[in-house]
Amino acid sequence: MKKRSKILAVVLSMVFAIALFVGCTETTKTMTDREGNEFTLPNKIEKIISTAPSNTEVLVALGLSDKLVAIDKYSSDVEGINTEIPQIDFRNPDAETIIGLEPDIIIASGHNKVGDNDPFQLVKEAGIPVVYIPSSDSIDGIYGDIEFMAEITKTEKKGKEIVDNMKKDIEDIRAIGEKITDKKKVYFEIGSGPTLFSFGNGTFLNEMIQIIGAENIFANEDAWISPTPESVIDANPDVILTNVPDINGVTAVDDIKSRDGWDSVTAIKEGNVYGVDKNASARPSQYVVKALKEMAKAVYPNEYK
Repeated sequence: MKKRSKILAVVLSMVFAIALFVGCTETTKTMTDREGNEFTLPNKIEKIISTAPSNTEVLVALGLSDKLVAIDKYSSDVEGINTEIPQIDFRNPDAETIIGLEPDIIIASGHNKVGDNDPFQLVKEAGIPVVYIPSSDSIDGIYGDIEFMAEITKTEKKGKEIVDNMKKDIEDIRAIGEKITDKKKVYFEIGSGPTLFSFGNGTFLNEMIQIIGAENIFANEDAWISPTPESVIDANPDVILTNVPDINGVTAVDDIKSRDGWDSVTAIKEGNVYGVDKNASARPSQYVVKALKEMAKAVYPNEYK
């Protein structure tokens, strides 16, 4: 019995030693980010830097606001964010400042890149993992972004909850949109500087117009476009939506209504020009559902009561 006990004790000691060794060595995991880049994920993430407001919105929703040690300057208006943490210009990020914050990971955006240059190369060389999340061009892509961020931060349960809630709301709206046969033509303006800016297919906003049962007047165009005023007038949209902020005290809606030559457009004549929340419609996060609901009620107020 004593001999058997000694053998058992030796075996248990070996098992414990192996478990301890494995626990000490398996501290990282090799993964691929949303851009296709391979990176090494730390076993424990306590400090995060977010470089884009859409990613910041997701991270806060995942319950990680207390782990953010720096954000981009456009994330300052994200609900639930600590505005006292550093706000960095990630177009020209200062590697020394970022490294000094000792982040465990940086969740970056495709918008941070200028051409083929990687603005975080020096940070990567310092051993800090950087994951890229390009701006998604579809609702499914947004789901994937949320699930990816939940996976790397070990908040999968909350991530699934966010995605499931989004899917339910979107499918409820889609069910109504699919029954609409007299589809209204929509022009959605996302910029009105010296030139106009809108979008065609291959964008999540175009998909949202389709979901509510309407048609984008530029659906035959690709991605982000700069249409001429004449092309908008010729398309004669039934409804005009805009997420452009006020300019010098003039709302984007009033600006559109007062444009020379636009008085023949059906949307102008019937007063169907509406503003949509800028952040919700511009940032590919869970808040696109808010923009989707606003769009649905603006275009089809009777159907989406």
